[in-house]
Amino acid sequence: MESLTVGQTADQLSADRPLLAVLRGERRDPPPVWFMRQAGRYLPEYRALRAEKGGFLELVNDSEAAADVTLQPIRRFGFDGAILFSDILMIPFAMGQKLWFEAGEGPRLTPPLVDHALAGLEAVPQRLEPVYGTVRRVRAALPPGVTFLGFAGSPWTVATYMVAGQGSREQAEARRMAYRDPVAFQEIIDGIVDATVDYLSGQIKAGVDAVQLFDSWSGSLSPAQFERWVIAPTVAIVDRVRKLHPDTPIIGFPKGAGGKLLAYARETGVQAIGLDETVDPSWANQSLPEGMPVQGNLDPLAMIAGGRELDEAVDHILRAFAGRPHVFNLGHGIQLDTPIAHVEQVLNRIRAR
Repeated sequence: MESLTVGQTADQLSADRPLLAVLRGERRDPPPVWFMRQAGRYLPEYRALRAEKGGFLELVNDSEAAADVTLQPIRRFGFDGAILFSDILMIPFAMGQKLWFEAGEGPRLTPPLVDHALAGLEAVPQRLEPVYGTVRRVRAALPPGVTFLGFAGSPWTVATYMVAGQGSREQAEARRMAYRDPVAFQEIIDGIVDATVDYLSGQIKAGVDAVQLFDSWSGSLSPAQFERWVIAPTVAIVDRVRKLHPDTPIIGFPKGAGGKLLAYARETGVQAIGLDETVDPSWANQSLPEGMPVQGNLDPLAMIAGGRELDEAVDHILRAFAGRPHVFNLGHGIQLDTPIAHVEQVLNRIRAR
């Protein structure tokens, strides 16, 4: 987290940054706003830079370019939060797997751990240095009122890619391995936990204000498996990061958790919880721990639709969380075909309150 100036308290730093204040338990009206994947392909300036650099991973590993991408939506929209431009698969890359992206098909990792032992990988932690360089560049250029968010993938979600070597239907390879050989799968999860603690700590030291754990595939697990492969590793990460950086808020985002969301909120120790678009905000407000900050949860497709439906969806979320610390966000990442005018519509609707 950014160093405090002489005489400046953590509370004063939060007061200067609405999003950071909400993550620490304050209620702000209107709520601060940022969008998952706000730095990305729906922006013409991003598409131009990516075409110049030649590909996604090339952008991530170019600290100057990645910092520019991180700042693009801040310049255009004035969001209250900037999210680091990187990828959740930087962790397996640093743990020793080879990583590349196939055009139109997504990421590839070798060797896939369904057929290889974790011990066979040779860690290459220096592969994360460009990310830390991006953080330092953004920190130096970010407007003073904007909260800087770092992130990592949660162990279960990262493991699904490491085991299968790519994104997989229903995460079947990882789920089968977790049942067939839980000892070997636990070793993978433990390795990811260790690497993630170091990675988040590195981001915080370089200048992020808060971090988010993305568990994009948590919805594919049974309750017992969710406890073992989502909640337990998240507890380990939160406990260890908090000991190193006690003032840095941690947001947990267990996409698709459904009824398991409440156990995640109660047991993991995250300060704030992100809600996907399938969660009824009124139910969440009534059911989650009192005073716990929430983030979300506009359907990304509603923002594509625009018009009256979009206004009503925004209003419904704002009403539901009127009495709770709330960061307005999407329920998942912004879509490629999202009109710029509809992003502006959402921001105007919120800020006019």
